[in-house]
Amino acid sequence: MAEISLADGAVRGHRGRRVVRWRSIPYAAAPVGELRFRAPQPVAPWQGVRDATEFGFAAMQHRSGARIGPRTTQPTAEDCLTLNVVAPAEPSSTPRPVMVFIHGGAYLIGTSALSLYSGTRLATRGDVVVVSINYRLGAFGYVDFSEFSTPERPFDSNLGLRDQVAALEWVQRNIAAFGGDPDNVTIFGESAGAHAVLSLLATPAAAGLFHRGIAQSAPADWAVTAEQARLFARTCVEKLGATPETAAEALSDASANDIRKAVESRLGKWTRQHPGTFVASPVVDGDFLPEAPIDAIVNGSAHRLPLIIGTNRNEATLFARFDDTLPTTQERMREVLAGSEGAESRIAAAYPGYPAAKTAVRAGGDFVFWRPSLEVMAGHSRHAPTYAYRFDFAPRAVRLAGFGATHALDLIPVFGGVDSPIGRVLTAAGGHKGFRAVQREFQDNWLAFARTGTPLASWPEYSEQRRITRVIDAPSRLEVDPEKSKRLAWEGVRVPAVS
Repeated sequence: MAEISLADGAVRGHRGRRVVRWRSIPYAAAPVGELRFRAPQPVAPWQGVRDATEFGFAAMQHRSGARIGPRTTQPTAEDCLTLNVVAPAEPSSTPRPVMVFIHGGAYLIGTSALSLYSGTRLATRGDVVVVSINYRLGAFGYVDFSEFSTPERPFDSNLGLRDQVAALEWVQRNIAAFGGDPDNVTIFGESAGAHAVLSLLATPAAAGLFHRGIAQSAPADWAVTAEQARLFARTCVEKLGATPETAAEALSDASANDIRKAVESRLGKWTRQHPGTFVASPVVDGDFLPEAPIDAIVNGSAHRLPLIIGTNRNEATLFARFDDTLPTTQERMREVLAGSEGAESRIAAAYPGYPAAKTAVRAGGDFVFWRPSLEVMAGHSRHAPTYAYRFDFAPRAVRLAGFGATHALDLIPVFGGVDSPIGRVLTAAGGHKGFRAVQREFQDNWLAFARTGTPLASWPEYSEQRRITRVIDAPSRLEVDPEKSKRLAWEGVRVPAVS
């Protein structure tokens, strides 16, 4: 066992041969009772030694989203504001770089307890301390019920984002006890977790809490206006059977599961009515989040920190097969492009074969992930060091199944999972050597960036003039302005306005 003392009390982790693990350490008070829908509050200090060898609860979500094994799901509860730490077992004479991972899942599902996210291989290969966090999701983290506040029962906005800031504040207070360097913190995330990285760049309260970021497959222009947030929150309250006058009482007294189900049912309706938009996102409240993350990054008001950002070549193939929320058909693409004059004809010209099914899927994925990431690459590069990539590799079995370099495939090599059971399954038909080379490419660059603020010397900075992009493949290469015709076709295309 491994006991250490933190600002709030002592914790006991598990010492293995290569690493020491601590699980589900609280970084904020449980957001229950009067703290439901409130900004995270400090943890009450505890006496004795708190056991941190087992995972606690995942955030409230549909149970299928908290799946951590083929037949295993993690229990869910509102009491979820915890984080995990993995550190090399071997002592170090100097503080180690810290990497803080923010999981994805559309701000609706996911958990830091997923075995892929353990961080063991990153910690040992890179001699770093890895932190993974839970934060409030869906109804409890990304719906703004603040309109229904009363003097007796206030509600706060941007709760999931506030949770992430609280977790980073915990890292600043406590990570030295684990051998980590609070002055060398890299945040990284995938999908919604990548969007969280960009949101934290735009959050004034996060200033000084981290020193660089990595955004993998960010839907970079997600954000809702205060008015959109109000419209959506009202429909959720109606679904609960409440009125604006009784909303505070209903939101306080209803069961967590009833609130979750009410919000999820309204989310489905919203997405169908407003394709290309996603309302369970950070809200531009003019306070905690003064402006949309992508706008803050482009205009230079975001934190000017080094950033790695990129997408996968075939982002949407996974969604086209299992989830219809992305615009992966000509009909849905036509709806999302309707507000951008001439966009559909430009897309048709840039994507040969459009609107054939495969081409529409590629265009839909580019619309959600690559298009806004290009804007971030160009905008952030004017103000801070920026490094762009595209992930192209897929093992043979993944290609034959029609997925290619699909969404989330990059997580396997980033976390060193090529030789794990899932990695072996994906490479059973071939491609293991190439996937291992991709794993080295990701980890060598991610770890160099976490240690020094720059990836390997073979990866130059991105600029609007040259747009040099690292194409991660077997072998990897540099390309100047890859797929320029497609990039130009997307210029000026925006997420449709919601009225």
